[in-house]
Amino acid sequence: MGVFDRGTGHEQVVFCHDQASGLRAIIAIYSTTLGPALGGTRFYPYASEDDALSDVLNLSRAMAYKAACAGLDLGGGKAVIIGDPATDKTESLLRAYGRFVQSLNGRYFTAADVGTYVEDMDVIGRESTFVTGRSPAHGGAGDSSILTAYGVFQGMRAAAQVAWGKPSLSGRRVGVAGVGKVGHHLVEHLLADGASVLIADVNQAAVDRVRALHPEADVTGPEELVAAPMDVYAPCALGGAISDEVVAVLQAKVVCGAANNQLAHPGIEKQLEDRGVVYAPDYVVNSGGLIQVADEIEGYSEPRARAKATEIFDTTLRIFRLAADEGVPPAVAADRLAERRMAEIGRLRRFWLAER
Repeated sequence: MGVFDRGTGHEQVVFCHDQASGLRAIIAIYSTTLGPALGGTRFYPYASEDDALSDVLNLSRAMAYKAACAGLDLGGGKAVIIGDPATDKTESLLRAYGRFVQSLNGRYFTAADVGTYVEDMDVIGRESTFVTGRSPAHGGAGDSSILTAYGVFQGMRAAAQVAWGKPSLSGRRVGVAGVGKVGHHLVEHLLADGASVLIADVNQAAVDRVRALHPEADVTGPEELVAAPMDVYAPCALGGAISDEVVAVLQAKVVCGAANNQLAHPGIEKQLEDRGVVYAPDYVVNSGGLIQVADEIEGYSEPRARAKATEIFDTTLRIFRLAADEGVPPAVAADRLAERRMAEIGRLRRFWLAER
């Protein structure tokens, strides 16, 4: 199915190919209503170009909604590079990609995502001025997963307030699926707050790292985790983690994690609500990393970025209240909040202003 046939509402989709370096990438800009699109570059061995296109379209839309709910003057975009980062990532490929980002002349800012890192952004930044999430040596803030995990923890505290009347995970059991970039930082917040933690990851090295630092963390298999006794389920790996099968066996009262696009298909949010599960919308609670790289664009201030990420607690509570007031699941309420802000601020753009 082509881009136009999908009816996704995207402003622009760019296919990037550099034969010499092997670059095959797609940049998707969902909306620039609030400002230039910002979103990471995912380097992943997709089974097909169609799979890559579906992923980048879904992720870029979520970025627009994430920025809107976070109160940022940014639109939503995303990029994917097709390939195995372990074998296909080279300087020439990254720099070729940087040239394509630069060609968009600021409509899209990129940053790190699955399969890309701060060091990669420094390489891309040699060809483009529209790169954030860079290393401190190049004026950046460094690893955005730290603030992403902090924001997820704030969202989880808000969900705990709704579920149990107290904004704390103390005494609760939390299952963390995926303890890589973000998940292992989230584990640290949970343990510090007095929670017990059950972890799972397809990467044994990631599990071993957490266990070496926190031997009190329990371990199970990824397939066993979803049905394990726990109070909170935190999906922190790839998307689509909350499926019909997962909902049927899930014992958790709260679902709150760092993964993007957690709901496998429309309607899952209603199933969760019918089962009495409090779902904290993913793009709301995992916006800490976006907040960090957005702050970097104007000159990074760690206290300012952390203060903004702390507001995720209040934003998540606001969405739960809106959901209750309008009789809809929190995922629907989050979409409405984002769409209303985009519409309200977009209305102002009808008034022409001279370039400053």
